[in-house]
Amino acid sequence: MKLVWKLLRQHISIPQFAGFFFANLFGMTIVLLGFQFYHDISSVLTAEDSFMRSGFLVINKKIGAGNTLSAKASNFSDAEVEDLENQDFITDLGTFTSAEYKADANMSVNGTSVLNNGEISFESIPNQFVEVPLSAWKYTPGSKVIPIILPKVYLTMYNFGFAQSHSLPKISEGLVGLIDFYINIRGNGYTDIYKGKVIGFSSRLSSILVPQSFMDWSNQRYAPQQSTAPTRLIVTVKNPSDEHFTKYLDRKGYEQENDKLNAEKTTYFLRLLVAMVVAIGLIISALSFYILMLSIYLLVQKNSEKLENLLLIGYSPMQVAWPYRWLTLVLNFGVLILAWIILYAVRLYYMDVIEALFPNMDDRGVWPALVVGIVLFVGISTFNHIAIVRKVIHIWKYRK
Repeated sequence: MKLVWKLLRQHISIPQFAGFFFANLFGMTIVLLGFQFYHDISSVLTAEDSFMRSGFLVINKKIGAGNTLSAKASNFSDAEVEDLENQDFITDLGTFTSAEYKADANMSVNGTSVLNNGEISFESIPNQFVEVPLSAWKYTPGSKVIPIILPKVYLTMYNFGFAQSHSLPKISEGLVGLIDFYINIRGNGYTDIYKGKVIGFSSRLSSILVPQSFMDWSNQRYAPQQSTAPTRLIVTVKNPSDEHFTKYLDRKGYEQENDKLNAEKTTYFLRLLVAMVVAIGLIISALSFYILMLSIYLLVQKNSEKLENLLLIGYSPMQVAWPYRWLTLVLNFGVLILAWIILYAVRLYYMDVIEALFPNMDDRGVWPALVVGIVLFVGISTFNHIAIVRKVIHIWKYRK
């Protein structure tokens, strides 16, 4: 076979094969990056909140509904809550209870102060909407330790802002023990300091969540004369897309907080964007495949006389086609390895950003890029093999 290769390697155009190599590398890298990026980010966008029961909706009144901008207009009356609860499409309903008193917080991470005497707000919802064991989600009146669930934005702000600017280590949800949270509550002549026991983070909340038992007790202790109607309701609906439900919300001037809807829209547009990017990558790969086959055909045509002589002295078409098949296989394999290396380097960069924004994300690895790369490698190499063998067989039959 060495003799065959020596005879056939003449007329090889290095610029043509280099053009195929880099064009195919560019196309394959785009395809692998598109698949891998979508795989990495989609798990974040579609993940359910680990501390809030899935399948519920949060409802509030539209701003300015009823041609008024007063604060009380955004509150739900008892009659409105009861009317919504009696609807057939509602399976469960609860209210957000807000703290009626003032509270400040001091937060530190691993001994480094992050928040000093910052005013905070508390909320609570019925226990059935919180997926936390009751043993961890309870409060005994008089205890100085309060279980709390923090908005995930706290963690994001620390990791992506404070930790980065102060050269501090980033933390994930699994390292909540590093957080020290102290709360100073004032009201009704009392001033008390509590330790907030952080048990997790929620992306569905904009304020600190505490057990309903603590909220009821603390409102009675620090603000016994105050009672504010809820501004938000939490409901479970049989079918969120039920037209009776949506028409009811429109008729009443209500709206649902659309964080889930936004996530679904974001995921849809991400899929669309990735599909477009992958399509572009596949087109580039197809064009590079065309360049390679054109180069091989030209090379075969230039060596047609030598190919005919080799076939006449007893070499089979498969043996004669072997040097060209080996050449394309080496080129395709080189493209695959280099594309994986580029992907790994780029992924290291963007994963640092994603993990800073979503510290608790599940890194599923790079297996999508590995699988897609192998599939492309096998597919392109197979097409190359078939095309080259058919060309050599055509020359052999034509000679005969």
